[in-house]
Amino acid sequence: MKLIETDKDTLLKPLQTVTGIVERRHTLPILSNVLIERKQEKISFVATDLEIQITTSTEDVNPDSEEYAVTVAAKKLQDILRALPDKARVILETDENRLRAKAGKSRFSLQTLPVEDFPKFPEGTEPQAKITVQQKELKHMLSLVQYAMAQQDIRYYLNGLLLLLEDNYLRVVATDGHRLAFALMTLGAPQEEKKEVILPRKVVLELARLLNDSDEPVTVEILQNQVRFSFSNVILVSKVVDGKFPDYNRVIPTGYEKQFDINRLLFLQTLQRASILSNEKFRGVRLILTSGNLRIVCNNSEQEEAQEELELQYDGDALDIGFNITYLLDVLNNLSSETVRCSFGDANSSALIAIPGNDDFKYVVMPMRI
Repeated sequence: MKLIETDKDTLLKPLQTVTGIVERRHTLPILSNVLIERKQEKISFVATDLEIQITTSTEDVNPDSEEYAVTVAAKKLQDILRALPDKARVILETDENRLRAKAGKSRFSLQTLPVEDFPKFPEGTEPQAKITVQQKELKHMLSLVQYAMAQQDIRYYLNGLLLLLEDNYLRVVATDGHRLAFALMTLGAPQEEKKEVILPRKVVLELARLLNDSDEPVTVEILQNQVRFSFSNVILVSKVVDGKFPDYNRVIPTGYEKQFDINRLLFLQTLQRASILSNEKFRGVRLILTSGNLRIVCNNSEQEEAQEELELQYDGDALDIGFNITYLLDVLNNLSSETVRCSFGDANSSALIAIPGNDDFKYVVMPMRI
């Protein structure tokens, strides 16, 4: 049975959208497959890993065809389409438990698995909360905090990102226990009640990949144990992480008197140079702050040393404090402001990095002994 006849990009683009979450090796073979379905004159592509489901659709290119559904290995079909010549005309056909792809004189035969075995999420209930923002705004917010998520922490709720709706604010927070990033956005209308969910790390990374730098809308809906993001013909549904996120308000320090403003790019480039000779295991850097001067020192186990000096407008008490240099580089790389403000307590207290005149972003980093 002939399913589709179209140019390769019509199939490849939606396939690339959904296959980001598909793992090559699964205990359930069906999870390596994409579900291709024609319904109501639209062709939809669905992929899932049981925690996340991504659906995208394209206008039907063959309006006379019957409704159908088929599941086939997502990465294999994607690789085949990628390898075909540009503007190649592709025909997909089914034959018993095979999907056949034809383009010019190329022929491919792929195994299919039963559609009824594909674990589609049930249709969601009414959302408990719903907001709509611009895609570029949400993408920017995620970029401000996502690097601070833990990666494989046994405290599983740290391997994700807190999304909090309260009053007329959207807040996102990420922490790995050593540093914490916080960003805030004002919404058009206040929320009826406070809602907070923890998004899995994989979802945050997928959103960063799929969201556009455009004014187009993205709708965020909080459901029972799920969150749904709808944008640009994409519907991403994710289960939420069950757990209690740390109270970020207790972590963010206030009232620090030792502080200076510094050009972000200058600070970043200086730290990047110093990090060349940092210890690869511990990645420590010393910041030695004196009146009008910041000295940056990195050492390694071969007794090698890098020193940099920067002039500052600072006339407070002297301070000698150590940090993991990667944590400082991460925040400076992900901000876009011209200037950053660094505030300190003492050598044993966490530091606060913020943007002067802007309370919508805060980054807290714990010191380390060097």
